[in-house]
Amino acid sequence: MSDTSGDLRTAIEKSGYYPDVVSDAVDAAVAGEQVVSFLVHHEPTIDERDEVRRHVTVLVLTPSRLILAHTDEHAPDDLLPAPYTSSSTEAVTISAIRSVVVNRMVANPESYAGKPIPAPGANEAVLTIGWGAVGRIDLEPAGCADPDCEADHGYTGLLTSDDFSLRVSAAAEGPEAVANLLGFADALSARTAG
Repeated sequence: MSDTSGDLRTAIEKSGYYPDVVSDAVDAAVAGEQVVSFLVHHEPTIDERDEVRRHVTVLVLTPSRLILAHTDEHAPDDLLPAPYTSSSTEAVTISAIRSVVVNRMVANPESYAGKPIPAPGANEAVLTIGWGAVGRIDLEPAGCADPDCEADHGYTGLLTSDDFSLRVSAAAEGPEAVANLLGFADALSARTAG
């Protein structure tokens, strides 16, 4: 395994979003561990006042942990009279990760060229990682196959773990961003396989 810490810093700088602030938060969470793989995703968000705010998500895979770092931009408020950022990090041990779900959307699948960039590949990808910190229960009334049945069959449902989800689109961020997300997902899946 090679250490890609320098490449991580370059990717954070390339995002152009307060690279020193973001790097400081990420470096503190990584705590000197080797960087096996990473993903930097910069996206604008729209707040309740219809103002565009920037947000960056950095995922870092180390030999023992998955680091999730988020940095958001905020307008001045009662707490701070100047614009500010807030950064949060979470470290999840590899052994705690329960699921890595990758959803790929491919337009014109007959011309799919796989991983080489810039050849056409996946147009969009969604990475969902679950480790049990956030669960969702979707319930609905249960029934049976008898259309005349009026019995109460209780409820049926689905318990899902979706602690983190990230969507990347070639139309918005470019095909390299989709390839980067898929590459990170491959590395994470490989680390959680054993």
